[in-house]
Amino acid sequence: MEQERRSQRSDARQQTRVRPSVTMVDQRKENYHYEEALKTLRTNIQFAGAEITSILVTSCYPNEGKSDIVSQLAKEMGKAGKKVLLLDADIRKSAFIQRFQIEGEVKGLSQYLSGQVAVRDILYTTNYENVDIIFAGPVAPNPSELLEGKLFAHLVEGLSQRYDYILIDTPPMASVIDAAIVGGVCDGAILVIEDGTVGYRTAQKVKAQLEKSGSRVLGAVLNKVEMKKGKYYSYDKYGKYSKYGRYGKY
Repeated sequence: MEQERRSQRSDARQQTRVRPSVTMVDQRKENYHYEEALKTLRTNIQFAGAEITSILVTSCYPNEGKSDIVSQLAKEMGKAGKKVLLLDADIRKSAFIQRFQIEGEVKGLSQYLSGQVAVRDILYTTNYENVDIIFAGPVAPNPSELLEGKLFAHLVEGLSQRYDYILIDTPPMASVIDAAIVGGVCDGAILVIEDGTVGYRTAQKVKAQLEKSGSRVLGAVLNKVEMKKGKYYSYDKYGKYSKYGRYGKY
């Protein structure tokens, strides 16, 4: 009887627990063409199949714009009524806390994978409609080993039951293997390629690495394309975006 009462009290505490929350500030200027391209990307992902729930987003090199794409895509999916989790798995060099001007201490993925905190401590609600986030957490000395462990696979599998989409930001693949490890537990992958920067052979090599991990490559986003000669183009703090978000199979 006493054990039953303790269990009931524990359940009550869980039900009344207030989930941690953050306010994400995006200083991007509104851009019609940029937003329309993201909506096209969102639609194409939805047509990839109902079984595609967890999707990693990676690139070949740093600064190709993958983190911006994955965060804005999460926002667009949330606006469309989808329940979305933005999962930052770049525990080597995350940009989200600085990008969104998060104040105060936040717990993240590296702390969960190393057994320091529970899932409920790293799952934050946001001011974006229908969007939750898990931050990367402090830089760990062994990121690949943490991502390769059973805890990460269990985390993605469990959260896939609660969200329509889990969008996972990962480090660039040309230098580290983290994205390939994450790909082993995801339903699909998207490769961000900066126009004029990434060569064909490099892109094919990264694509092959993703496929070897068992991840289904859904397609690519050609990023930072500048359209001149009478066509529109734009520029803001994150780089050049014009016909941004071109998405399709290799």
